[in-house]
Amino acid sequence: MKKWLLVVFLLIGGISTVLFFNGFFSAKPFSYESQNPNATYFYPLDTVPKIYHYRDIANGLDEEFHRIYTVEDALGPHLIVEVYAPDGRLREAINYNIDSLVVQDHMVVNRFQSKEKALLYKNQLFPFELNKETWFASKFSGVVDSTVILHEVLRNFQSKKTTSVLKKSVQALYFKDLIRRTVLNPFTRTEKEVQGQQTSVFAEGYGLVAWYNRNKSIHYRLERTLSQKEWVKIISR
Repeated sequence: MKKWLLVVFLLIGGISTVLFFNGFFSAKPFSYESQNPNATYFYPLDTVPKIYHYRDIANGLDEEFHRIYTVEDALGPHLIVEVYAPDGRLREAINYNIDSLVVQDHMVVNRFQSKEKALLYKNQLFPFELNKETWFASKFSGVVDSTVILHEVLRNFQSKKTTSVLKKSVQALYFKDLIRRTVLNPFTRTEKEVQGQQTSVFAEGYGLVAWYNRNKSIHYRLERTLSQKEWVKIISR
């Protein structure tokens, strides 16, 4: 078994054990409520991890896994979204404050395959008020030595309408995202900016269920939800 895969299993097992004993000895079920008025369109706030399996329906073989769960510590309850490659390698993790659903922390896996805490400049990815633009900005190491990347997402609400999620008709919020990445070299004082647009769809009771670019040459859609046990079987093949 690959070393990194063994590390993934041990990490997941440790988290699951903690969640199991917390739930076993608690008289209350672990569920939370957010003060964000749009929280019904965000991910379910539950300590039981859920794995979302997304597939790029425009390209067929491209896929992505998001592992979603809530935890509570000295700072209170928060929700974590971990993003994994098809082979189970962690790419990044976003930590949301449950009360407001603003981003508390952003972690990326850098070019050395090490976890790196990004520097947050703007902390909104999911809106509190639909009539206001959200702005997320974080900075982390670039893929080339001596460079850093400023990653920004400016999100604006477009519409609310019915969509199909896992063969069910549900209400969803549609957002237009301006995604901007700027590669900065502090030594040469140069920068290179790349921009793109995508539509992000958040469905009631699910959270993020789809995202696609202008011409839908990239179109990721939620294909199924998995238990942790089912997911481990898939990435261990």
